[in-house]
Amino acid sequence: MALVCGSCGAAHDDDAERFCRDCGMPLVPAGGASEAVVSDRGERARKVQASYAEGPLVRVAAAHHQAEAELLQGMLLEEGIPSMLRRSGGFDVPDFLAAGPRDVLVPQGGAEAARDLLGTVEPPSATGHERPPSWVRPLAAALAVLMLAVLAAGVAAAIWP
Repeated sequence: MALVCGSCGAAHDDDAERFCRDCGMPLVPAGGASEAVVSDRGERARKVQASYAEGPLVRVAAAHHQAEAELLQGMLLEEGIPSMLRRSGGFDVPDFLAAGPRDVLVPQGGAEAARDLLGTVEPPSATGHERPPSWVRPLAAALAVLMLAVLAAGVAAAIWP
């Protein structure tokens, strides 16, 4: 059976090959009848732009629940940006429920385009540790001294009635 590339149209006679030698896209059977039946997964894969599918996954948006996250995912796919959903950390709901916040993740190559499309901003980078305000250390020291004084008073009251 002859195979052709769905992207560039190059013909491949070798049945052992599954991907195009020229562009790397999956090969499909040649012929008009087989092209008419395209799965949902195949249709989504055809929409993805290769330049947006490179790099590690980064968080570009947050959704309040599964339905909202899938809406954002559909918007991204229409622009050719692949995405993945992940349950946000710190929310205790069983996995089979659609409730609970979700993170929308995209490859780093499409992160800027995804943020532009969704109107979100890039989170601050965690490259360096920022210094806390100058009043934090004295406050922490005063609270520690106060806690030790209360503990010592409690122990003294328990020993000497």
